[in-house]
Amino acid sequence: MFSNIRWDALQDYLPLFLDGALLTIEITLISVVIGTLLGLFAGMGRLSGNWLVRLIPNIYVTFFRGTPLFVQVLLMHFAILPSLVGSTTPFVSGIVALSLNAGAYISEIFRAGIQSIDPGQMEAGRSLGLSQGQTMYHIILPQAFRRMLPPLGNEAIMLLKDSSLLAAIALPEVTYYAKQMAGSTYLMWESYLTIALLYLVMTMICERLVRLLERKYGSV
Repeated sequence: MFSNIRWDALQDYLPLFLDGALLTIEITLISVVIGTLLGLFAGMGRLSGNWLVRLIPNIYVTFFRGTPLFVQVLLMHFAILPSLVGSTTPFVSGIVALSLNAGAYISEIFRAGIQSIDPGQMEAGRSLGLSQGQTMYHIILPQAFRRMLPPLGNEAIMLLKDSSLLAAIALPEVTYYAKQMAGSTYLMWESYLTIALLYLVMTMICERLVRLLERKYGSV
């Protein structure tokens, strides 16, 4: 079966696949950064003692964790963003959808990480004259972040793979070009096996980077 694969047919599409892979990495990095910031604020909001402060992040997390990412991408590109700003692009819609989805899952990582730190740490910081915010920033979060590195790395890898869904809104990432090649050449094995290998390589590189970070910062 594999002996019949026409690898020579990839010559015309390989530059497009590489461009698509670069865009996949770019949109994943941007979404991870934005999603981490959203997750931090949502996670801390869910830990608030005020029910009103907890309400909005709880609704946000419940919606984005309870609905498929594919549906969120379609909603964002064809309904929500056009209604809010009038027009959008697949790149912007993809980043917004992936970031909001990642933020919902990362908020749970932050919440669990913060709660895993001994409450005595907060009391110790307050006894030293630090405010609650200063104690959280200087004492709690640095310790929690070390514990959160593995699940944050897993979320980044999941987001990298989930970015393939953006081909549905014509974002020219790697899956989009595979669909183009398959549609014009009818070479299914060559098209989809190539992007499977590309995703595998990108995922392995991401896993390696996460392990390096874990080794560098360790665990508390």
